[in-house]
Amino acid sequence: MAKYTREMILQMAEEEDVEFIRLQFTDMFGTLKNIAVTSSQLEKALDGECKFPGTAVKGFPGSEEPDLYLYPDPDSFVILPWRPQQGKVARMLCDVCRADGTPYEGCTRSILKSFLREAREMGYYFYIGSECEFFLFQTDEDGTPTTNTPERAGAFDLGPIDLGENARRDMVLTLEDMGFQVESSYHEMAPGQHEIDFHWAKGIAAADSLMTFKFAVRMIARRHGLHATFMPKPKTGVPGSGLHLNFALYDRDGRNVFYDENDPLKLSADARYFMGGLLAHTRGMSAITNPLINSYKRLVPGYEAPVYESWSTRNRSSLIRVPDARGKHTQVELRSPDPAANPYLALTVCLAAGLDGIRNHTVPPEPVEQEPGAMSEAERQRLGITALPTTMGEAIAALEEDVFIRRVLGDDFIRRYLDAKKAEWKEYMPQVTEWEVEKYLYRI
Repeated sequence: MAKYTREMILQMAEEEDVEFIRLQFTDMFGTLKNIAVTSSQLEKALDGECKFPGTAVKGFPGSEEPDLYLYPDPDSFVILPWRPQQGKVARMLCDVCRADGTPYEGCTRSILKSFLREAREMGYYFYIGSECEFFLFQTDEDGTPTTNTPERAGAFDLGPIDLGENARRDMVLTLEDMGFQVESSYHEMAPGQHEIDFHWAKGIAAADSLMTFKFAVRMIARRHGLHATFMPKPKTGVPGSGLHLNFALYDRDGRNVFYDENDPLKLSADARYFMGGLLAHTRGMSAITNPLINSYKRLVPGYEAPVYESWSTRNRSSLIRVPDARGKHTQVELRSPDPAANPYLALTVCLAAGLDGIRNHTVPPEPVEQEPGAMSEAERQRLGITALPTTMGEAIAALEEDVFIRRVLGDDFIRRYLDAKKAEWKEYMPQVTEWEVEKYLYRI
């Protein structure tokens, strides 16, 4: 059921003295964009009459579709707490549509909504909890971001060692002012690294929350003179930042589909099939869930990030972990995605892969409680444990080979996405890094 109607939005804007409305949308690669209108144009915006040139946005169409239209989601209306309290600023998240009002196939929010409709028709309802890590770094005298932090805090440390404590508290309070439920926040393992975890959200709201989260965190960090980055691995020698996604699946009667009280692990066959689907398509999904060249600097041994395709109920470095909670709280956690991913795309491919496993009764291997990296290669082969892609080049090839993931996102979308990623990989490959110069210049 909708939270807000068109009339309620107009009334709230008038009563709250909203003068400026940001119509936000997401491009193919997860970058938040916006067109701003004044309150005098709000009715026009709510009617889907605000347009923009699609040619100006990466991954959007060429000259054959010059104008695209924004259709705001009234339920996403929120007043931005950090803006002036007189002549307030609000925002609404939008779907991108063609002139006739039909969803544009390059709109990643619409792609996820379409998939969720199919899942509902099958009788499934998804809830997703996200755990997002990020770094807070200093800026220089010109306000340019650096990778410097004066702190030496580690996991769960607090002030005065945790120098980002005040900024993180403001982030949480701001998100709660915007109507989001934050479960917890704390300092992560690396100096300057933090995590904020969201309460479960249903369907599209989970991806909307992540987009809003990143937007708000960056804004609040700047007010503290800091730069917040969701780059997966901004520094060598420290843990990278992950986006752990916790999935729960419910039926029409509100029962958790993943729970079975008669199973030794209290996991249903569908829970195992769901994990089987994720494992079957993880390599094909990697270019979506780990979309940067830098993403693969995080997926290396030694930092609790997953490196091999396995699942576990205990091992926190496994690709998939099943937390201890059971009953209505039974969930499956995927630990490979990183916060650079477009959340609409990442949720689409992950949920689709899991449902594909349920449809096809894809049985996963037995759980592996031992650290796969500590095994011999022969032992991993015996257990059927394969490695995740180690480079963007490998991830691109895996996506090209995964017919199912390509079909989920559509051939035209995948073609444009792969073209962009291949161009990025081609640009990166001839680069000479500081590591290479330091390693070889004086010896060779």
